Amino acid sequence: MDYKVEHIGIAVKNLQTSIPLFEKLLGSPCYKTEKIDSEEVNTAFFLQQNSKIELLESTDPSGVIAKFIDKKGEGMHHIAFEVPNIVEEMERLKKEGFTLLNERPKIGADNKWVCFVHPKETNGVLIELCQSR
Repeated sequence: MDYKVEHIGIAVKNLQTSIPLFEKLLGSPCYKTEKIDSEEVNTAFFLQQNSKIELLESTDPSGVIAKFIDKKGEGMHHIAFEVPNIVEEMERLKKEGFTLLNERPKIGADNKWVCFVHPKETNGVLIELCQSR
C-alpha cells in the first residue's frame, strides 16, 4: 500500500498559545479550527505543501489527549495516512495482526472517516488511517 501522509498530529496544552507559535514557526496561518466532540478535542490545522499539521487540545481533563500530555508531555501524537478505502485497509491490517482501536471507521476531523492502529504494534507511533467521505 502506498500511503500519503495526510497530517501529523501534535498534542498541545493550549491552542490559544500554540496557534501563534506554529504560525511563526511554519510561516503560514492556521486555516481552520474545529471541535471534535467524539474525540474530546479542539483542533487547529496548518497546510504544508501536500500535507497538514494538526494541533490537538483536550476538551476534557480526563480525555485521551490530556492523558497523553500528562504521560509524555506536549509533542507528536500521531501520523495520519490517507487511504483510498479505509474499510479494506482496516481488514488488511487486521489480517496482518495489527490491533485497531476502533472496529468501524468513525467521523474525525475534516469530516473524514478515521481509524487508529494501536501504537504497541507500530514501534510506539499511533497511526491514523483516514479517508475522505
